[in-house]
Order: sequence, then structure tokens, then C-alpha cells
Amino acid sequence: MSLFDSFDLHNILFLDVETVPGVSEFEEMNEEMQELWALKARTILRKAAQEELDYDEIAATFGERAGIYAEFGKIVCISVGFLTRQPDSKEPLLRLKSYTNHVEASLLEDFCELLEKHFSNPDKFAICGHNIREFDVPYICRRLLVNQLPFPRMLDIAGRKPWETKHLLDTMEMWKFGDIKNYTSLRMLAAVFGFPSPKDDMDGSEVAGVYWQERDLDRIAAYCEKDVLATVQLFLRMKRHPLLRNDQVVIVR
Repeated sequence: MSLFDSFDLHNILFLDVETVPGVSEFEEMNEEMQELWALKARTILRKAAQEELDYDEIAATFGERAGIYAEFGKIVCISVGFLTRQPDSKEPLLRLKSYTNHVEASLLEDFCELLEKHFSNPDKFAICGHNIREFDVPYICRRLLVNQLPFPRMLDIAGRKPWETKHLLDTMEMWKFGDIKNYTSLRMLAAVFGFPSPKDDMDGSEVAGVYWQERDLDRIAAYCEKDVLATVQLFLRMKRHPLLRNDQVVIVR
């Protein structure tokens, strides 16, 4: 059985996360964390050991890139979606919901409660996202540890073999078909398969600014939900199913 058909469509939780630097400005970190980020910045900017990095370069790189590293960032939104059966109709309904909070631990607790209550069995249920094996899932797991929170069963994957994590469905891996050097964005696949791009309001590089300057969690949630919807549409296309119409999508607040 292929990954496309290994789980019932109605037993899959689609998700996406939005992350930002853990503090609004580089100088807000303590001295040790600033030193550690300076080392990270050297790697990011591909600077040779003998080249000096000035303070402005280090601080600017922090604002632009720290959010993608779980050691320096935090999660501000996890959006999820799941397909349900409609009464008197064979067409599915997608329900979207976002977990947002300025307090990361509270957000993670709410998300984990959802997993434990409704998606607790990895033999029956799956989590699906675009590049979730390389980013979303490891990031969530690392931030659970930082916040000293327990792993829900679906995310208790440390040290597991690949065949023990089949419940993590990654649409980017599915598109690779074994091509390990290939990275294809969700925006690219939206264009290829003919459904709306999720990047019509902003892109991932702008999330940190929207969060720290505007504190606009609602806007970030709306952006994150579009990524989830796009992932669902991609997964449906990969299974040769029709795309969802607007009237088949419901946002739960």
C-alpha cells in the first residue's frame, strides 16, 4: 500500500506551524545566547573563521532567521484541518482551526489536548503537512521539551525507526519520489496542480514582523490556515480527488 492510501482521509490531521524569534530584539537575549547566535549567524552567512561579523549583521540575521531554529524561536500558531463527512452528501467538509497564544506553553498544551482526545492512535490516525518531517514536527517536539511538557503519543517519536513513524505523512516527501536533493515549495505545487497559492497575503519571512511589530495573531492564523488548506488540496490532488470548493471549507473559532 502506498503512502497516498495508507490512512482513511477522515483520519488525517493536516497541520502547519508558524514560528518567530523568541524575543523581539537580539539584545533582549542574555549574553550567552547572544554569543551562541553569533556563532550560528556565522554559519548562516557562510563567513570564514577569520572574517569579523559586526553587531548589526548579527542582530539583523537574528530578526530574519532565528524563528526557524527551535533553540532561538517559539511557536505562535498551529493551524489544523480535518475532513469530515457531511450528512446526505458524499462530498467532504474541511474544518480548520487555529491554536494561537503569546504564551507558547498554553498553545502547545491546547494542541496536545486535541491530539490526545481525537488523534491518539498512530496505527489509525495520521498527521500530514508539507515538510513536517524536517520542520514542523521536530520543532513542536523540541519546544515541548523546552517547555517541559509531555509528548502526546503521536509525537513520541524520538529514536523511532522510519517504519514506526508511518503516521507522519509529508507531502513534500511524497512529491520527491525518492529524489533526495529535491525541495519543492507548497506555492510551486499549488501552481502545478491548479489551486490558489497560500502566499497571497504574506510569506513566511514576514511572520516575525507581523508578530513582534503588530502582535496580530489573527492575521498569522489566517495565513497559517491557508497553508493547511493548500496542503489538503495538494493531498487530494495526489490521490486524484477533486479539489475542495469554498463552500466545503469551514473555519472554527
